[in-house]
Amino acid sequence: MEKLSIVFKNIALVKEIESPENPGGLEKRVALTPKDVGQLTDAGVNVFVEYGAGLGVDFEDEEYLENGAVMQKADEIYKDKDMIIKFKGPSLESISEMKKGCTLFCMAHFHSFPDRAKMLEESQINVIAMEEISESPKVQTDEQILARAAMTEALKRFIENETIGNLKIFVIGRNERLAGAVRRAGNRNPKSLNMLHTDVKFEELKETGSETLYFYDSEDFNDTNGLIEKLKETNSHIFDFHEFELESGDAAIANYRETHPPFEFGLRRIQCLHETGQAGARYGIKLLKENKPDLDIREAKVVVLGYGNVARGAMHEIYNQGFKNINILGRTQTTKDNIDHWLEDVDLVVNGAEIPREIRGITYLVSNDHLKRVIPKGSIVIDLVGGSETNRSAVESVLSCTFLTEPHFVQDEVTVSALWGWPMLGMMRESAIKYSSQIVDVLIKREKVIEGLDSLTTGVKRALVCGPFK
Repeated sequence: MEKLSIVFKNIALVKEIESPENPGGLEKRVALTPKDVGQLTDAGVNVFVEYGAGLGVDFEDEEYLENGAVMQKADEIYKDKDMIIKFKGPSLESISEMKKGCTLFCMAHFHSFPDRAKMLEESQINVIAMEEISESPKVQTDEQILARAAMTEALKRFIENETIGNLKIFVIGRNERLAGAVRRAGNRNPKSLNMLHTDVKFEELKETGSETLYFYDSEDFNDTNGLIEKLKETNSHIFDFHEFELESGDAAIANYRETHPPFEFGLRRIQCLHETGQAGARYGIKLLKENKPDLDIREAKVVVLGYGNVARGAMHEIYNQGFKNINILGRTQTTKDNIDHWLEDVDLVVNGAEIPREIRGITYLVSNDHLKRVIPKGSIVIDLVGGSETNRSAVESVLSCTFLTEPHFVQDEVTVSALWGWPMLGMMRESAIKYSSQIVDVLIKREKVIEGLDSLTTGVKRALVCGPFK
């Protein structure tokens, strides 16, 4: 590793305790694992770890000591530190213990907790919000480009003859290649977009004909039911991702890179978005089984709003649990005139769609009226995006996120959940390890935040939500 010009020489790793977004202190994840603390100490950083910081996810104090950390008590941990690292935002009481001009590095959710934001500003604490750090420039793998190019080719004729608005797209199966194709399809505003399980039978298909497109990946699809051959006997359009890859894949990737310079910003650098979608959908399915014990899950009607990273994580879990058909809703399907159709007779709604900040609290995709009038009693609404009273979700009934202390509520006999930190449900240790590796990468590798606020990269500057203060 190249030698770093370390500005944040003394770093504190703080234990998670009760805070505005962690009632009851049930968030147990630690922001850095012992192994990753070792990377920081090897780089020349002094890391002070609060006693018991990692115990909630089974990292012992001794492991931190073995990796060069200095252990401190709660009444010492904030003193004379250049940077304070924790997972969730701080408790209000701890702000007064931070020295003026130090930097807090955490999931700040600045707009969701305005009173705490004001306290941090008044105390002149710099705040880097982990959740706001972005790739810069955007990184796209060959596989992601190939997925985009394949679906673009599949839709080319419908775009050119302006019939995309009448097209019903069915993606057969789920893998990461197909997930990327789903996103491209959703962005093109078809009439409908569905993900079908690979064990679907021809007789179970509700739509065939010239206004349907069946998109599949023969490399990953063992067509034991002879579905594709039977579809060829209809007027349906059929597109094989793998065939496109063999015939045109290399040229398509090269052409895309040549004609599409990278965007300035890409994905969140510190995230468990896919895991968030998986955990939320898993909990929704659990609630659905409890509410509707006689329902055949495979036949349940499920809709997923959005097709971004969180939503695709939800699709992954729903698909893996055997649902035959996932309705994927984008801009076209979530308009005021169309959304009722998709929510009628629904069993499970999963919202992974974010709406622009300026219309939050004004516009809702799933309204209270939908809960009262359209969505059947006993059905489940899972909101993966969440929010607060000052930063509302697209689900109107979610005034603020739910917590592990009370993860769901019932409104008009519909069960709603919008948990703050979905991976806490059964994925605490795994997600802590993933977050930690990303944090260390941002601190001392790709972005080198350790070199100070004066040298922040473009993707980190936008995450400095409070400061700079000296």
